[in-house]
Amino acid sequence: MKFAKRMELFGESIFTKLTEIRRKREVKGEPVFDLSIGTPNIPPARHIIEAMSSAAFDERNYIYAINDQSGMLKAVSGWYQNRYHVELDPKTEICSLLGSQEGLTHISLSIVDEGDLVLVPDPAYPAFIHGPLLAGAELYYMPQKKENGNVIRLDDIPAEIAEKAKLMLVSYPNNPTAAVAPDSFYAELVAFAKKYDIIILHDNAYSELVFDGLKGKSFLSFPGAKEVGVEFNSLSKSYGLAGARIGFCVGNKEVVAQLKALKSNMDYGMFLPVQKAAIAAITGDQHCVETAREAYKKRRDVLCEGFTEIGWEMEKPKATMFIWARIPSHYKKSMDFAMDMIEKAGVLVTPGSAFGPSGEGFVRIAMVQDEGVLKEAVQAVEKSGILEHEFLIINQ
Repeated sequence: MKFAKRMELFGESIFTKLTEIRRKREVKGEPVFDLSIGTPNIPPARHIIEAMSSAAFDERNYIYAINDQSGMLKAVSGWYQNRYHVELDPKTEICSLLGSQEGLTHISLSIVDEGDLVLVPDPAYPAFIHGPLLAGAELYYMPQKKENGNVIRLDDIPAEIAEKAKLMLVSYPNNPTAAVAPDSFYAELVAFAKKYDIIILHDNAYSELVFDGLKGKSFLSFPGAKEVGVEFNSLSKSYGLAGARIGFCVGNKEVVAQLKALKSNMDYGMFLPVQKAAIAAITGDQHCVETAREAYKKRRDVLCEGFTEIGWEMEKPKATMFIWARIPSHYKKSMDFAMDMIEKAGVLVTPGSAFGPSGEGFVRIAMVQDEGVLKEAVQAVEKSGILEHEFLIINQ
């Protein structure tokens, strides 16, 4: 058998590897505190579940959806108007996604040709890298450095690179670094895109999980943004609908039209009961969003304060459901530290090297367990002794 050469670009997903490690430990009866994959354990609000369940009992809803239902498109338009003060034409500026990852993987196929240059953050969520690679693109990594607040410095991108670039992927609040970009960044981003004729894709999946009095915003709320790009948004984290796979591409009508055309040849649309759940989520009582935000904030405090107390200093992130933590100084590789964490403490985290070149030296910790479990995880790390060297350095 012969297979596509493009598959040589990809190894086994880091999350698949971590899941297998967890499974083997569980088979042996060994404890596992899984803080690796960003799978929310906060379920959807009751009215969302009931909307989906009711629609699922209607036998008429098992046909191909083909197109997004007008009711859902109007709901998304209203959601963006009410939440972000952004006007969207339901017919031309909104396209559903079967989860943001599906959109991130496929949209490059509608924008770039073989050999085109795509600008991606570093570190980045893996789909930001894999999508353009599947389309045959060349990548230029834009560092998100600690000294710059983990925000891309557009001035650092060489002019000759910017002139070649066709697409730029950006995401704030950011996965994995949890960074939040200032308003000034978006003004610079729009100007940069216009100057070099670059299409912007802004992933806004974590705009509701912003803490300490900050308010998540939309890229499209900044003047000129809709002229240069689109935004992806998701109901996975803020509404607990990760498994239902509900996302949206909104903004520039030309980009949206191309993605719609591509998807019309790849899938038959979003399952109708899932569309009903989406409508219920974004038009119904929004107290569930605040509940989720507060839960993640408390989990953040438990982990950051707990790990800092036992010698692993950790800053509290301003947003997302992740902590981007530098590995202890006596470790050189994030994979080595991650393996020690699971083997010696039973705590599963994601090595930063999985997120691109600049991810080395860090691990991503997902706040996907209840507070009590997180406290047990901290205790397990303390008992394992893998932080003793770090604790001695801090207390010298």
